[in-house]
Amino acid sequence: MADKAFITPNVLKWARESARMTEETAAAKVSVTVDKLKEWEEGTSQPTIRQAQILAKAYKRPFALFFLPEVPRDFQPLQDFRKSGSKTLTTSSIFIIREIQQKQAWISDIYSENQEDKLAFVGRFSIKDNPQTVAKDILETLKINPASYKTDNPIKEWIDAAETNGIFVSRTSFIHSRLKLDSEELQGFAIADLHAPFVFVNSEDWNAPQLFTLVHELAPIWIAETGISNEVEPEIKPKDKFHPVELFCNEIAANALMPKEIVLSFDTASFQNSKDVFKVAKQLGVSSFALLVRALNLNIISAPVYQKLKKQADINYAEYLKKEAEKKAKQKEKDKPGGPNYFLLQLNRNSRLFTQTVLDAFRGGFIEPTMASNLLNVQVNKFPKLESQLFR
Repeated sequence: MADKAFITPNVLKWARESARMTEETAAAKVSVTVDKLKEWEEGTSQPTIRQAQILAKAYKRPFALFFLPEVPRDFQPLQDFRKSGSKTLTTSSIFIIREIQQKQAWISDIYSENQEDKLAFVGRFSIKDNPQTVAKDILETLKINPASYKTDNPIKEWIDAAETNGIFVSRTSFIHSRLKLDSEELQGFAIADLHAPFVFVNSEDWNAPQLFTLVHELAPIWIAETGISNEVEPEIKPKDKFHPVELFCNEIAANALMPKEIVLSFDTASFQNSKDVFKVAKQLGVSSFALLVRALNLNIISAPVYQKLKKQADINYAEYLKKEAEKKAKQKEKDKPGGPNYFLLQLNRNSRLFTQTVLDAFRGGFIEPTMASNLLNVQVNKFPKLESQLFR
C-alpha cells in the first residue's frame, strides 16, 4: 500500500485556491474524484505521497509546503491597474506573476545584502508630473532615440537598454504548452524596486504592441508604482473606465515612442492613407493603431480621417494576422520535431540579465545548484546550452 502524505488540509486547499484552480481540474491532475479531493482538503483522508507531489507540481508550490502547520504568508497581490470589467486572473496569469515575484524578491535581497547602489530613476517622478517630462527622462536614461533605431527590431534595443540600466525584462506567452497567457487578461506588469525593478511583457502579441507594452511597463518604475495592465495600446475609449496610473503610463509610452517633435516632422501626406501610416509606424516600431491615436491627439488628422484610416488598419491587421498564422504553421512544420528553441524561450522568460546574474552566482559558488535550477527553470546539466543563447 502506498505511503500516505499527512499534509495539512487547509494548506492543501489554500494552494489550490491561490492557483485559481477548480476542484475538477485539480482532481483530474491526480485521477481522483472531486469528492476524494474534498476529503483531502477537509482532512477526512490523505493523499499518497505521489499524489501530493503531483498536486504540488500542478499548484507550483514546494512539496514541503503542504506539511506546514498553517497557511504561509504569500506574496502580496500586485495592484490591478486594468480597466474596469477586465477578466478575472486565471491560473496562468497567477503563476507567471508569482514566478516573477519570486525572481524579483531573490535578486532584490541579493543586491540589498551586497549594498548595491539604488537606481536613481526609480520613483524619480510621480503621477502629478508631466508625462512628456517623464518620457524624456526615460529616453535620456536609456539613451534611446526613436528617430533613429540602430536595427529594424526596436523592441530588442529597448530591452537591451533597460537591462543595461538594471531593469530586468521578462517575456513569454505561456507557462507550459497547455497553459498559455491571454493578453486580454494580462498584457504586462511592473514591479518597482530601488534595487531590482522587474518588467513582464506577454509575448502573445506581435512586436509593435509588445514594444508599447514594454515602454508602458517601464513607466511605473519611474513613478514607483507596482501593478498589472491590460489593453495597453491607446484607443479612443471612455477614459473613466481606466485606472489613473494606466492612463498616465499610456501617455508616457506614447510620448517616449512617438515624441511630438518626431511625429510632427513627418509630412502630413504620410497620414492620409493606411499604407503611408503603416510605413511611418514601422519606422517608429509602433502599430498603425497607436500612431493614428497619436496623430489625432496632436491634431495632425481629424476625427473623420482617424475613423477612416482605423477601419482600413483593422482590415490590414486582419490580413497580417492571417499571413502570420500561415507563416507560423509553415515554421512549425519546418521546426519539427524539435519545435522552438527551449533554451531561448527560457532565456526570454527569465530575462537575460537575470539569467546571467544567476549563472554568475552559481559558478561563483554563492548559490546551491537546486536554487539556481529553480530560479532559471532549467536543469543544472543544461546550463551550458542556456548560456550559449546569451551570446547570440
